Amino acid sequence: MALLEFLKLALFAITRNKMRAFLTMLGIIVGVGAVIAMIGIGEGSKRASIALIQNMGSNMLTIFPGSGGNRFGPSAMGSAEILLESDPTLIQQELSQSSVVAATATVQTTRPVIYQNSNYVTQIQGTSPEFLQIRGWEVENGRFFTDTEVRGMAKVCVIGQTVKDNLFLNGEDPMGQTVRIGALPFQVVGVLEKKGAGMWGDQDDLIVAPYTTVMRKVMGRDKIQRIMVSAQEGKAELAEAEVTALLRQRMKVAPKDDNPFQIRKQDDIVQMQAQQAGILTALLAVAASISLVVGGIGISNIMLVSVTERTREIGIRRALGATQRSILWQFLIEAVVLSVFGGLIGIAFAYSAVFILQKFQVPAITESWAVVLGLGFSGVVGVAAGFLPAVKAAKLNVIDALRYE
Repeated sequence: MALLEFLKLALFAITRNKMRAFLTMLGIIVGVGAVIAMIGIGEGSKRASIALIQNMGSNMLTIFPGSGGNRFGPSAMGSAEILLESDPTLIQQELSQSSVVAATATVQTTRPVIYQNSNYVTQIQGTSPEFLQIRGWEVENGRFFTDTEVRGMAKVCVIGQTVKDNLFLNGEDPMGQTVRIGALPFQVVGVLEKKGAGMWGDQDDLIVAPYTTVMRKVMGRDKIQRIMVSAQEGKAELAEAEVTALLRQRMKVAPKDDNPFQIRKQDDIVQMQAQQAGILTALLAVAASISLVVGGIGISNIMLVSVTERTREIGIRRALGATQRSILWQFLIEAVVLSVFGGLIGIAFAYSAVFILQKFQVPAITESWAVVLGLGFSGVVGVAAGFLPAVKAAKLNVIDALRYE
């Protein structure tokens, strides 16, 4: 018999008992839909996390004082304070031709900020004009402070959108206004564009000012806390190696000694997030695929019942000249059609689920490879589930089958 004839027989058998066919396919529908949706949630979360990290700065390296095993922040020895104000200039001058785009000294603290009757506690970031280039940020209104203002410890600042919304409650233009950081008055010279959420929280919840002013007049210290470096595209590893060598040379560190500083790369965090998200996606997919196994067992069970119900039909086909192979293919294709139809409905279910999740701001996407994988698995499950019933049907004795009531 031709393949088309087998398909016609399969469709006829399925449509003869629609409710039973749908209930049989339900496990496959749920399994395929869940696998695609779970992979979509995992991949969407991974992309969202990576986008948040990359939004904090392109090819950025952060240098902390202190040695230790903590790769993602300063260690307990960070109080050693061995970084100098001149180090960012040294890095930029020495490495700009090979791997570094820009470098800046930074200090950071949290202080209450007051404007008229408004009081708001926010992060105060002390840095230099290179900050914008390193973080990939723009000034929406006004300007950024200059190198001259950094050297002169000018009391000027640029505010983030969250600070603007919480301090200037009546919609006033913050440009030129004076805010007090602690007891010191600072003139607002610019407003940063909205950046949104980052890896460590709201990136717009900050005030940026010359690091010399923040370090000496606000924090009362004379050492910088860290250095931010922007590496050239695709050269983060080279920049890390060259910065390490340059700082070790400047600090006169012996070859056998550990670095008295740490370097954290954005790429390291991106890779870590990608690995964690990949593991989570795999676990979600494995958990969802259990439904496929259950669905396959359901198809196998119903097909065995179908073989028993159609024993006389099988005997008549055999008596009319159908071979064992024809009977085997008939029932095997029927199981595969059931499974694949269930897979197609499951794909539609997955697309609907992802669409609804996106409406609720859940970072879910539909991966084309996951759709192909889900459909392929449904076909494999159909073959596996239908093989035993098909063999049983093919091996029925013709005489016994014709006598069956």
